[in-house]
Amino acid sequence: MPANTSILPVLDYVQAAERLKKVTRKTPLQFNAALSARYHCQVYLKREDLQVVRSYKLRGAYNMMSSLPAEILSAGVVCASAGNHAQGFAWSCKRLGVKGVIFMPTITPGQKVTQTTMFGDGAVEIRLTGDNYDECSAAAQAFTKQTGMTFIPPFDDPKIIEGQATVGLEILQELTGIDYMFIPVGGGGLSAGVGSYFKSFSPATKIIGVEPEGAPSMQKALEAGHPVTLESIDRFVDGAAVKRVGDLTFSICREVLDGMHLVPEGKVCSTILKLYNEEAIVVEPAGALSVAALDDFADDIRGKTIVCIISGSNNDIDRMPEIKERSLQFEGLKHYFLVDFAQRPGALKEFVNQVLGPTDDITRFEYMQKTNKESGPALIGVELKNRPDYDSLLERMNASNIRFTELNKNDTLFSYLV
Repeated sequence: MPANTSILPVLDYVQAAERLKKVTRKTPLQFNAALSARYHCQVYLKREDLQVVRSYKLRGAYNMMSSLPAEILSAGVVCASAGNHAQGFAWSCKRLGVKGVIFMPTITPGQKVTQTTMFGDGAVEIRLTGDNYDECSAAAQAFTKQTGMTFIPPFDDPKIIEGQATVGLEILQELTGIDYMFIPVGGGGLSAGVGSYFKSFSPATKIIGVEPEGAPSMQKALEAGHPVTLESIDRFVDGAAVKRVGDLTFSICREVLDGMHLVPEGKVCSTILKLYNEEAIVVEPAGALSVAALDDFADDIRGKTIVCIISGSNNDIDRMPEIKERSLQFEGLKHYFLVDFAQRPGALKEFVNQVLGPTDDITRFEYMQKTNKESGPALIGVELKNRPDYDSLLERMNASNIRFTELNKNDTLFSYLV
């Protein structure tokens, strides 16, 4: 349980809501029948994916920018972001009539650059700088000092946190008696804001922060007792993949979160596909985190009232093949092998006829360089219909005296060959 929350900074939730009510959408809090039946509880989804810029980030950016004195705002504002913060920032610049400069990494997908430009509609200048967010952010900070403009951070500022807290305010306006709240965590702005609001107005609600397994920056910070910089992270869940959480957001989250939970990236992908196929809900990887955590809390939430925040839907359709691939691997339905075939007629045909099961499918086949005159390895991807089919496949491969390596169990070879 959190410690005494008396040391939390004073956040003016009502004033923030007043600033935002004419420019942001009060997103739906929707009861989800399928999830409720699956987990034997009452599940509600807070649909920030339906926000004006398709994520909650607009709330914090606009709240901070509209709070600045006119003379400071007129000098211009700067941000560093490759995603949702940039889009919320750009939309706010257009709405407020302010010049904005957005620094984005050079590797930012063109779709995100286009979306940000669209929301800015002539009010922003985009500068592609650096090979990653850290380099990009450093360039933005240096530019801010040189020009005397104001930097609008993605999460670590009271006004940003205050704006994100209005998500919690809207939830409690519609629903009380909430037992569990699941919140995606990146830099910590949303969890700090919503968490602090709930600890003030719904203290009995358990607040669970959810991070991707490959970027556990808040979990590591809570374990260490202070923010830490991770050496490396998996950037797949881009909306929640940060190397270091904010100092302020950490200090708040340490007080208001009842727990942190990590979700494998593959589980996130499976959740994205289920939400789309079963509910016609399009979410980005970070937007799926809260729902992806429910399996691991099935016993705790039975019979309870649950809210999951769907944080955003800015998902590039070009990523769908990777999302499907990661999901299949996580579910145990996609496996890769390095198979050493005898170099004689009929060897591959025997593999297909005698080793593959009736519902197994080869999805990738690629001969590698031969190692000797008699045999040569081939990279084979096999997709299964059912997870238990894998054991049967291995039994048949061993019975056929085929020499093979399971690449899914060898991270080094997998990353190199697949």
